[in-house]
Amino acid sequence: MTEAPSRVSATPAALALLAEIQREHGPVLFHQSGGCCDGSSPMCYPQGDFLVGEADVKLGEIGGAPFFIGAAQYEAWKHTELVIDAVPGRGGMFSLDNGREQRFHTRSCLIRDRAGRDAPGG
Repeated sequence: MTEAPSRVSATPAALALLAEIQREHGPVLFHQSGGCCDGSSPMCYPQGDFLVGEADVKLGEIGGAPFFIGAAQYEAWKHTELVIDAVPGRGGMFSLDNGREQRFHTRSCLIRDRAGRDAPGG
């Protein structure tokens, strides 16, 4: 597993949903894969129930929960910051946000350098 500079943040709505899940399940982690299904939905698991792979990249933490992304997805999104939000709907089948009528949703924005230019490759 590698660790990138923090490139993930969360909206107040996502932090509220996360706090609800943490009260119920204890420590959790997020994993964003590049899969075809729910590709814009990070999956939320109890810590210890999901094995992080050597190729996964830790983007940072939100609400005290580590946030990982698959290596291939990181390569595609390495010039972006991920913003995790909560929106109406059902979470992924195995994600702890499922069945809550809210789900986590990933938005992204291009990282800009200090001069206001888009990051290289962006």
